[in-house]
Amino acid sequence: MMGLINEMEDGKRRFGPGYFDLVVIDEAHRSVYQKYRAIFDYFDSCLVGLTATPKDEVDHNTYSLFELEDGVPTAAYNLDQAIAEGHLVPPRAMLVPLKFPSIGIRYDDLSEEEKDRWDEYEWSEDGDEAPDEVSADAVNKWLFNTDTVDKVLETLMAHGRKVAGGDRLGKTIIFAKNRAHAEFIYKRFNAHYPEYKGDFARIITYAEPYALTLIDKFSETESAPHIAISVDMLDTGIDVPDVVNLLFFKPVRSKTKFWQMVGRGTRLRPDLYGPGQDKEDFLIFDVCNNIEFFSADLKTGQGSSIEPIGQRLFKTRVEILGALADDDGVRKEFTDWLHTSVSGMNSDNFLVRPHRRLVEKFANGDAWSTVGEVERSELAEISGLPTAVQDNDEDAKRFDLLVLRTELAALQDEPGFGRMRDQIRHLASALLEQDNIPAVAKHLELIDAVAGEEWWADVTVAMLEQARRKLRSLIRLIEKKKRSVVYTDLVDELGEIADIAMPDIATVMDYERFRAKARHFLREHENHLALQRLRRNEPVTAQDLDELERMFVEEGIGKVDEIERAKGESEGLGLFIRSLVGLDRKAAQDAVAEFLGDTAMSSKQIEFVNLIVEQLTLKGAVSAASLYEPPFVDFAPSGPDQMFPSGKVDELIVVLDSVRANAVAV
Repeated sequence: MMGLINEMEDGKRRFGPGYFDLVVIDEAHRSVYQKYRAIFDYFDSCLVGLTATPKDEVDHNTYSLFELEDGVPTAAYNLDQAIAEGHLVPPRAMLVPLKFPSIGIRYDDLSEEEKDRWDEYEWSEDGDEAPDEVSADAVNKWLFNTDTVDKVLETLMAHGRKVAGGDRLGKTIIFAKNRAHAEFIYKRFNAHYPEYKGDFARIITYAEPYALTLIDKFSETESAPHIAISVDMLDTGIDVPDVVNLLFFKPVRSKTKFWQMVGRGTRLRPDLYGPGQDKEDFLIFDVCNNIEFFSADLKTGQGSSIEPIGQRLFKTRVEILGALADDDGVRKEFTDWLHTSVSGMNSDNFLVRPHRRLVEKFANGDAWSTVGEVERSELAEISGLPTAVQDNDEDAKRFDLLVLRTELAALQDEPGFGRMRDQIRHLASALLEQDNIPAVAKHLELIDAVAGEEWWADVTVAMLEQARRKLRSLIRLIEKKKRSVVYTDLVDELGEIADIAMPDIATVMDYERFRAKARHFLREHENHLALQRLRRNEPVTAQDLDELERMFVEEGIGKVDEIERAKGESEGLGLFIRSLVGLDRKAAQDAVAEFLGDTAMSSKQIEFVNLIVEQLTLKGAVSAASLYEPPFVDFAPSGPDQMFPSGKVDELIVVLDSVRANAVAV
């Protein structure tokens, strides 16, 4: 659509802003804000977003696009409602407790015969010694054990829902870990059921040449295949009502994806088992403890919107310009690159057009004679716009970004310099191993110097730039480490197969409704004294919180057990309420002002602090641990330690702890 908007017919745009009366977004949870916001801004129309994703999993930016509170869509029809009203069937779950996929394989736990076979396996192309253990993550990733797969298939065939009078396994999807895993499952199934001649179970992945034909066949009740071994392709987006068995043979750690996969079995199917014998439920076989993982009622964070690497390269070069001396000879290299990039921005493109004034300003070469703070701010504004200057070598661009950030760290004397220096030295050392390639051999002297220590003693931006230009195209030549696929024949241990409870869908949804009602109630009573104290980061008393709790109960906002749950999960009612209404922005700014003091901060450090203010305004509190999680690590991968000296990090944590403490009764 972005390309179509820019199309011209007889000098006129094919699609004007008023062309559509209604724009519908399907799959509205998938980062629509970052990817397509410009389309929605361009068209003057009503906007409807549809998604099957649980409402608490939809991105914050997506809700803001529709001007809605997080977690409170205009309308929602939940899974438990659909089941209760007879539109979907519920799942039943069975745990398949296998030892190897759960805890891995330890050499010391093997029998003597198995130890002998273990030592004989080819563990790598280089003939490395056999490991003492293999982790659970490696099982079915690069180590495939015959008995593990055989026991899972045996469990499926013995306990799975049957059709055709019980003579045939009902339609089944096996979610495999990767292509090699799927092929091994297929091989083991055919070894046990040769009479099916390879048709009963089939691999269905994006790599299969006739995947869509296989899906059509799988959708037909009487047609083979009856087992679809899938890697990603059948996780979402297919509708096969006959499916009665789902086998999770891989760990899934995304709640959104897990429930989408579960949804493959929820469709109604009348007369599946015979006339008048409808499909009433479906079975989930869980080999990898997915249900236990999600039964813990774990919370998930907002999706992070990481800037494209091209935009990060642009902005980093702008920052370097701000740190370079005006008479530094290397300065022109940065302005030339940035000028070329801006000159490639087409002012007629609907993404560029709103920023036309700035684009035209910096497309003029004279604008680069002086690049002060105002100009750098303006350049940051246009940094993410499309440009005709393209570079498709991702490895080279990642190397560019690493070197540029190293240059910036050197100019600003930042603590992350040593870590990034070591990364560059490691890459140079890896290039030395490719000296038989002419392109590498040509720059061997420089590569050897960069890999050593002496070159870095008095390194300058000019030296780093020279190395970046000469080595960037060679990075893709670094050989990725190869690992042999290992097939083993060890006896796995299968525990007692048991029915297990699925997470209580209704309870989860009831609690979310309580949170939405509480948020709405608090906004209606925003002038209440106790609430004002929480919003303004003023200490609250036990009487304040008791009064708010009494109001919740008397107004029917929540039940006692829901309020107690909120207090337990948030470490008190005050912090729970703060999580709903956030902190007043001025109060958040005042709180971090003490940390800022009179210390001169770099632009990166200021951005990091501003991110803290944003999170305080949104969530009401920021814990020390969360500084090492998204969205902070999206900006600084090592957290605050990458941005500030250890003493300043300690000061920051004291400030944040103080903000939290003010929401706890004294």
